[in-house]
Parts: sequence; structure tokens; C-alpha cells
Amino acid sequence: MALLEESLAAASQDEPLEDTVAVLPETDADFPQLGVDAGQAQPQQTADNDDMEPMAEAPVAVAPDDIWQRLRSGFALPDHDHRGVNAHRDWYARHQSYLNRTFDRAEPYFHHIVEQVAARGMPLELALLPVVESAFQPFAYSHGRAAGLWQFIPGTARRYGLKIDWWYDGRRDVAAATDAALDYLEALHKRFDGDWLLALAAYNSGEGTVSRAVRNNQRRGKGTTFWDLQLPRETEGYVPKLLAISGIVAAPEKYDISLRPIANQPYLAELDIGSQLDLAIAAEMAGMTLEDLYLLNPAFNRWATPPDGPHRLLLPLDKADGFAQQLAQLPHRERVKWVRHRIREGETLGHIAVKYKTTVKTIQTTNKIRGNIIRAGNYLIIPAASQSLDSYALSEAQRRHSTQNKSRAGTKSTYAVQRGDTLWDIAMAHKVSVRQVAAWNGMAPRDTLRPGQTLVIWSKADGLAAPAANPLAESLTRKINYRVRSGDSLARISQRFNVSVADLKQWNPKARGKYIQPGQRLVVYVDVTKVAENI
Repeated sequence: MALLEESLAAASQDEPLEDTVAVLPETDADFPQLGVDAGQAQPQQTADNDDMEPMAEAPVAVAPDDIWQRLRSGFALPDHDHRGVNAHRDWYARHQSYLNRTFDRAEPYFHHIVEQVAARGMPLELALLPVVESAFQPFAYSHGRAAGLWQFIPGTARRYGLKIDWWYDGRRDVAAATDAALDYLEALHKRFDGDWLLALAAYNSGEGTVSRAVRNNQRRGKGTTFWDLQLPRETEGYVPKLLAISGIVAAPEKYDISLRPIANQPYLAELDIGSQLDLAIAAEMAGMTLEDLYLLNPAFNRWATPPDGPHRLLLPLDKADGFAQQLAQLPHRERVKWVRHRIREGETLGHIAVKYKTTVKTIQTTNKIRGNIIRAGNYLIIPAASQSLDSYALSEAQRRHSTQNKSRAGTKSTYAVQRGDTLWDIAMAHKVSVRQVAAWNGMAPRDTLRPGQTLVIWSKADGLAAPAANPLAESLTRKINYRVRSGDSLARISQRFNVSVADLKQWNPKARGKYIQPGQRLVVYVDVTKVAENI
């Protein structure tokens, strides 16, 4: 499990510029790298025939052997030396180890991204955009619900054709998300009349934000370049960051930076696998660790590829042929493990789906069931993982489990989400911030909660969270919707539920005045062991 421990390592405190990267995993420090030999593309072999004479042809441009040389030859963005870039460039120049980690992570994906950018005739600086967006962390998840190397939010992802469901998140699909990101950038470039800096600003903050800033300056007779506009603070730093890292790549020796050579040759092969496949079986056939397979295919949320597709895997070039041969010989029924389940009285498709870590739709499709009616005593065929679920260490559930079980300062407690809860309610009840609760649980602040979902809360010893020493801690804190009665006051209600008036006011902003009214609804978080006789 060393690879997983590295993948969820503690936050590095010396990287203040990378504040757009968040939750899963929390940092890039010592993020897992593919095995040294796992994906090293081998140079093509050429025939050695003394009888053959070289053909007399026109000179052909030779592609650079090194990816850095190729990038430099295609740099085309303006203003690399603008004063707004200097601070960020100086920061990168002081952090050789950060650049090492970032580009070590980038290596498996880098050639593919550069190829796609070059094929569209776009400035090759754009291939470095994942440095700014995610530091090339394939599982990066921001507080704004942006995911993957290119940090798509759900709405924009779906707008550009990326599928997101229980099994699969296209925002983390290296190939699909790269295509979508470049489509989006091309559309923005066209919208802003060929101005790449405005297009990049819009990629970060939205085209509406940039368009409004342009119109505001036009009305005031001011300039409308990126450097002239009033934009959100994050966006004002976003474009300079890309120009700064591009400046470092353009002349690393000038800043006393060393860039480890990365071959300008394919690393990945895309294989059509045809139908659902257990990822543990795929890794075994490819001769890879399961963790390494996830790192190349981070879009897969669960233990298998999605039943409804996409049916493709990215594999190291030198693993692809062997895998394809073994897959062709694998009987279809052995692609996933199948369990025969006898329906018990009172069970629903939802209950069964939760038990086997799958979806109702998958069970319905597999068993050709229309609707949700099932009969006790009948049997269902359920696809199930071939290994224990904790073996799939980089699946969504296991990444979240690792985040929740990370050792932190303070006292840990758990809270079972109740119907109607919000992260704000829970954070206020435990006197912590919404962002903290989200980070502790591998979430973004606006993610949806499910009743019964377990959250971890870390607090100081004197906080509201129940002490970890109490084995019943997760079931003690309850949210109550209290209806104010005639004669009630905040003081009386605080005594009834053994909470402070200050807490009542914090939980109920509309009750911060002097009076409350009969019939008014108040939220109260209570410790049921202390107030059971009053509930």
C-alpha cells in the first residue's frame, strides 16, 4: 500500500501559488508515479540492411528528440516578459522540487497532450496549462467542483461532451478531457477575436465574466487586453502563471532550473476493450499494478469499466500488445465476476445495489428488468469485483476513505447525515468551516449530501464534536427542526436542549434579533444523551 500512502501524502506548505488544486488528493507532494519501467516507450527499431541505399529525397524536418525542445519550437503566446508574470516566474524558479514532482507526474500524459495541441495548430504553451490547473494530478478536485488534469466543472464538462455518472467521470479521462479542453479553448479563442490571453482568462472564470469586463472597459474608453481588465483575483493570476511556467520551460538555464529529459515519443496506447472489464483483471493481463492502471485511467470511479462504456483503456505502449492478446483469449463471462443473489423479503433493487456496490440500472440491464418490481425468492445475477474493494485503492470510494482516515491534529468524530442536512448546517454545529468539512471528506463545499452518508469531523478537544473516546460518537449529534411555541424564548429553548443562546443564533441567522415568533422553525443540533428527556 506504499503507493496509496504516497498518493494521499500530507500537504506541502511551500507551494502558495497552486491554490486552485484541492481535495482528492489534498496535495501533490510525493504523488504516486507510474513504475519506472511500466510505461517507457521503446524507440522504433529500424532495419539494418547494408544492401539498401538511402533514397534521394527532399530534406524532411526531424522532430526533436526531447519534448522540451518541441514545446519551445511551438511557443507563440505574447507577453512572456510582462511585469505581471515576474512574481510567479520567480516562485517557480525557487521551487525546483515542485517542478520535478509536477513533470514526473506529467510524463505519462505529456506527449499525448502536446500532440493534440500541435495537431490543432494551437500555441504549445497550452500543453502546460495542466501545470496551472491541477499540477498534473489526475485525481485533483477543487473546492469549486472542478476535476481532472484540465479542471472541468460539471456543467462545462457536459456541455463539451464529457459523461459523468456513478461508474465514470469523463473530466478525469485523460484523452477525452484533453479533447474537450482544446475544443473549449478553440471556441473561446474564436469568441474573443483571436486573443489567446482573453481565451485563457475565460477558461478560468467563464466567458461571461471576461465579456463583461471587456464591455465595461469599452464604455469607459479603456484598453481591452487581458492586462487592462478588472477580473477576479484568481483569474488575474491565472494567465501570468501559465506565461511564467512557459518562460521557465523556454529558458530553464536562465533561472538555474533543470528539466529532466522527457522523450518526444508516444507513451500511451488507447485500446478498445469492447465491454465491461474488471480493472484488477485488466491490470493482471497488462502486467501492471492496479494503482498504475488507475493513474492512466483515472476516470473510472469503481472496480470496473462502466457497463455502458466508454469501453477503452489507456495503457503504456509496451504493455498494449500483450494485453490485447490476452483479452482476445479471455472468455466473455470471465471479464467480471458474477454473483447469484436470492431476493429476500423486503429487499429492493436499491438495497441490493448498495450491497454489491453497483447501481440499480446495472442490475436492471443485466437481468432485463423493467421498472423496480422484484419478487422474494427469485434470483438476480449481479456483477461484482473479483477482489476485495480495498484492493482498488484509487477507486473513488477508497480515495475518499483514505482522505477521511488521514491523521490530523485534534479530535476525530463521525456524523451520520440526516435528511435535509447541508454542509453549512453540519459545519456550524461543529464550529468548523464548510471548507474544512469538505476537505476532510474528499468533497467540494457544494457537493450533494446523501442521508446516511458518514462524514468525519476534526475539532479541538473543547469543540462541539463528540469525543472520539466515546464509541457512540457518530450517533449522538442530531439535527432537530424545532417549531417555536407560545411563550418560548431563545433562553428557554437553549435550556431545553442544553445548548447556548449563541449557538442558536449562529445556527439560525433569522433569529438573531431580540424576539422569535410562535410557529417559527429553528434548527437545533443536540447531543441526545444530554437532552433525551426533553425531546
